[in-house]
Amino acid sequence: MVVPFSFRVKMGQREIEISGTREEVMKTVEQLPQLMETVSQAFESTKTAKENNQSTDSAYPSVSASGCSEAVLQLLASDWGKQPRSLPELGEALKANAVYYPSTTVSGVLAWLVRKNKIKRWKTDKGYVYVLAGGRNDG
Repeated sequence: MVVPFSFRVKMGQREIEISGTREEVMKTVEQLPQLMETVSQAFESTKTAKENNQSTDSAYPSVSASGCSEAVLQLLASDWGKQPRSLPELGEALKANAVYYPSTTVSGVLAWLVRKNKIKRWKTDKGYVYVLAGGRNDG
């Protein structure tokens, strides 16, 4: 009877698990440095390809806000926010900064900021877009 054997190791954000017979796993562990190099190269080539597919316009600015409205205002005050931005774009920029709010919350905050005359919005083919009030490209 073959007893299943597995080996798992986590390094930073990456985790690898090897399963098989004890002999197969031990043999693979000996080859682990070469395997990790190959896997790292694969991750890097995927990362590079992804970065090349993104325009410089989609590089999100950093925000350090204590609330949703403050974060939205920081995004729109950045160079990235000089171009009118839609709710989905703002939501992605917030997520890229590990600032997680449901789109319904962000939508409500945007409506509140419009009422307070802190931002302006107008309807386009892709839906409403937002910029800082008094900023460039407002409407």
